[in-house]
Amino acid sequence: MMNDTYLYPYSSAEARERDELPLWRESHKASIACRNAIEDAIRQNFDGMHLDKNCITPVLEEYGYKRTAWVLANTLHELKWDGRFGHANKQWAERTCIPKDINHNSDFVVRSHPAVLDGFVTFYRKAVQALDLFGTEHCVGDRAKQDFTGKVLVLSPEALREQYWGQDYQLLYARSGFGCAPHSSGRAVFATCLSDGETARWNREDFIGVLHDKFLPEWAKPKLAELNAQEQTNAPTMGGMNMK
Repeated sequence: MMNDTYLYPYSSAEARERDELPLWRESHKASIACRNAIEDAIRQNFDGMHLDKNCITPVLEEYGYKRTAWVLANTLHELKWDGRFGHANKQWAERTCIPKDINHNSDFVVRSHPAVLDGFVTFYRKAVQALDLFGTEHCVGDRAKQDFTGKVLVLSPEALREQYWGQDYQLLYARSGFGCAPHSSGRAVFATCLSDGETARWNREDFIGVLHDKFLPEWAKPKLAELNAQEQTNAPTMGGMNMK
C-alpha cells in the first residue's frame, strides 16, 4: 500500500514559524520509514558482489519517487565527503533542494555501505529515466525572460501527483494570467492540458520551460492547432484586424 504522506518541503524551524509542525513531523516520520525500507531492500538484495536491479521496485511502490528521491538526495548531501559515491549521482543529488536542518537531516540518512548505496541511487535514476518525462533538455530559450502566453509549456513532475507522471500530463498550452509575463509580480498561469483539454490555474514556477517545437508529439498537434484557432477567433478585432 502506497504511503501518501505529504512530503513537507521545509525545515522544522520553518514549520514552527509557519505553525505547521504536525505536517513536518508526519513527513519526517515517513522519510525515516523510507530510509529503513531502502536499507532493507539493499540488505535483502545484495549477495556480497551484486545488487539486484529490482530492489528499487518495492521502495517506489510503497514510498513513491518523490519521497525516495528526498531520502537519497539528503543522504548524499550529508555524506558529500565520501568518495565512494559516483560523480553523476552526486550531481543528481545537488539538484534536489533539501532544507538545512542540523538536528534532523541525519535522522534519515541511509546507513547502507556507500558503494552499494551508490548502485541503488543509479537504479533510482534509471527508473525515473524509464518514465520518459519531459525535462529542461526538451525546452528552448531562457525561461526567466520568456512570455508564456500562447506557448506549449512543460509542467514539472514535482507539480503533479505521481499517478499523473507522464508526458500526457506535462504539456499545457498557456492561455492567460499575470504569471505568463516574465517580470510580473503575479504568479498565476491559466493553461489547458493538451491531452484532456482541461484548463486549470498553475503558478509560473510550476513549469520547467517552453517546449521546443521539435519535441511536440504527434498526438498533441491537433489539440494545439485547435487551441490556436480558438485564440484567433476569440481575439478582439478592430477594423477587421485581430488585436492580440
